Amino acid sequence: MSILPASSDPHRLSGQRLALAIGSLAVGGFAIGTTEFTIMGLLEEMRADLGVDYAEGGQVISAYALGVVIGAPVLATIGAKKPQRTVALALMLVITLANLSSFFASGFGWMLASRFLSGLPHGAYFGVAAVIAASLADPAKRGRAIAMVMLGLSIANVIGVPFATWLGQQFGWRSMFLLVGVIGMGTLFLIRAFVPALPVRPGASIRTELGALRSPQLWLTLLIGIVGFGGFFAVYSYISPIMTEVAGLGAALLPLVVALYGVGMVVGNILGGRLADRSIMGSIYGAMVTITAVLLLFPLAATMPWSACLFVFLVGASGSTLIPPLQARLLDVSPDAPSLASSMNHSALNTANALGATVGGAVITAGWGFTSPALVGAVLAVLGLGVAVVSGRMDRRAGGQGGRRDGSVVAPTAAHAQQAHRQQSHS
Repeated sequence: MSILPASSDPHRLSGQRLALAIGSLAVGGFAIGTTEFTIMGLLEEMRADLGVDYAEGGQVISAYALGVVIGAPVLATIGAKKPQRTVALALMLVITLANLSSFFASGFGWMLASRFLSGLPHGAYFGVAAVIAASLADPAKRGRAIAMVMLGLSIANVIGVPFATWLGQQFGWRSMFLLVGVIGMGTLFLIRAFVPALPVRPGASIRTELGALRSPQLWLTLLIGIVGFGGFFAVYSYISPIMTEVAGLGAALLPLVVALYGVGMVVGNILGGRLADRSIMGSIYGAMVTITAVLLLFPLAATMPWSACLFVFLVGASGSTLIPPLQARLLDVSPDAPSLASSMNHSALNTANALGATVGGAVITAGWGFTSPALVGAVLAVLGLGVAVVSGRMDRRAGGQGGRRDGSVVAPTAAHAQQAHRQQSHS
């Protein structure tokens, strides 16, 4: 384990080199975000083509999420002893091939299997990308570095998802999978060209990674994401019928609605990264309160086109503000297993995706109306806030162990030495 201060770590990058490395990883996030979220905007087209109902259409969304939940911890653990850039390249290759498989899917079963396969590398990719970014950036800016990797996912909702939705409406909903395949191939080139080959973390092993699963704070942090984020996905999974049937917008305007949601995600992601560098737990508390308020007001706002569009932006912004501090929190509570902990954040978020899509579909099918998932989601957000409060109290009782209350992010390499270095610099 290195004892170098963070500022003298030979693997740190700065300026253009750091921007190119993180930007290359973010392009992969752009591809993932496009394939994950576009299918929600093309739900009607997919249902009609495959001949399935809303519940079965939701299963296609849930199949992807289930792949993330299973793949993130399994693939992150298997790749623990491999060079991180190699792992990132392998995961992006699987994502590319799986999306091409979805393009050729001829039936519901094939589509379910392809979407499950597409989801398998999702969490592990973001996990290893976050660890790489945290390893390359200055410790005081790790929250922002992680947020920049996640920015690819947010920008996908501004550019990639609206364009892919339009493409699917014009040339068939399957065409968006071909687009993602092309972006995936470009990502492979960029990572190979601009992301440096970092050494394997000293002491890395499957046993060490799995040892992180014994941490109560790890599971509490994951539960915050699962429960608190479920309401976010309950609304977004059914954004198409909400905007057309409740707000009265034409289907042709859906790409613009999705873009507005994406702008909110970009704003929330940038804000979340900056807030995480100030106070991790404080930013989590604030995000959960904001998500609750937005979801409670959403059913009223959805009755008019202009207010519905405003709250689509707010849903995207409030939800995305939560992601960087959750990612940073997981690195703090599991410094000896950063790959597994970081990737499991996306298992949690996609468990929330599956939970939200399932609960949302259930209340709609029960006749509660298209805006009812927002109210159920507000309840979930309150429960998530409760879990966060419990986690924060455990930190205070332990004297701050298991997560820095000042909001700094523990380095995935030389975690303990760098924590001591930062404590000295703050004093």
